[in-house]
Amino acid sequence: MIWPIDLIILGLVIVSAVAAITVKDLLSAAVLLGAYSFLLCLLWAVMGAVDVAFTEATVGAGVSTVFCVAAVFHTTRRTKD
Repeated sequence: MIWPIDLIILGLVIVSAVAAITVKDLLSAAVLLGAYSFLLCLLWAVMGAVDVAFTEATVGAGVSTVFCVAAVFHTTRRTKD
């Protein structure tokens, strides 16, 4: 394992998770959650769990992000604030 790369990716995972929680826009939150899943995929791959990384990439970063973005585009706002 390469510890500096692990720590950099882990720091980016934490930053993207906090950003996804604190952002107000739903589309931005969906995209940040997709980035979070992709960074976790990278972390699993660096750690040697390639099967888990592949599953995270297809389901977490791929399908879930597409479904969340599609759900955001199919919603409407009730108020104009």
